[in-house]
Amino acid sequence: MRWFISSLLMCAAGAMPAQASSLTNDALVVAMPDSINIAPNGQDTKYDRRMFRYRKSWGALIPTHLIVQNAGNMGVVSAGIGWSYGRHRQWETSLMMGFIPKYHSSRPKLTTTLKETYVPFRHHYRDGWVSELLTCGLYVNTVYGHEFWRSQPGRYPDDYYKLLSTRFRLNVFVGQRLTKMIPYNKQKFVKGVSLFYEVSTCDLYIRAMTQSKVVKLQDILGLSFGLKLQIL
Repeated sequence: MRWFISSLLMCAAGAMPAQASSLTNDALVVAMPDSINIAPNGQDTKYDRRMFRYRKSWGALIPTHLIVQNAGNMGVVSAGIGWSYGRHRQWETSLMMGFIPKYHSSRPKLTTTLKETYVPFRHHYRDGWVSELLTCGLYVNTVYGHEFWRSQPGRYPDDYYKLLSTRFRLNVFVGQRLTKMIPYNKQKFVKGVSLFYEVSTCDLYIRAMTQSKVVKLQDILGLSFGLKLQIL
């Protein structure tokens, strides 16, 4: 029965004059759902262009990678999501949550880190290997807890901490990264896996070194390792 109805519709369409057929096709295209994104006569409308910009803007919020990092003044382990952007994807922004065990304190603590990374160049090798001989950037992290404050409490003398908050730390880092890209026909959940290390320090340590000759450069530097999974 379905085949019989389809045959009748095809015959009717073939019997129509060219002008009527064109008008009918236009009407059918207009009646189609907008998710198909086909405009009458092959021309984009203002609605199509607006929806394209709308979807592109929201699409930019989809994370492009997952990241896990050890140490780096952001916790024993930190994990989060990130976004790569720029003409050559040379910029990366990551948002991570970290964990600090209680050690000698009364309880464990959580951290949040907002990290910005710049990758000036990459070298591509055979079999999908990519090396990034220089990565650099900065990140701001905070520790949650009543022991840490944003502005100096009144119990301390004026300018006792010289405007440095104990809740927020500004860090700078340099590092390197090695990536293995997964062949297209074997990609399932990720398209690339990266291992990296970073050498970092924070504003508090830099201040201590500038104020005391006893504190050396090697005393304020920290080493961290991480794993990055490229999903887009």
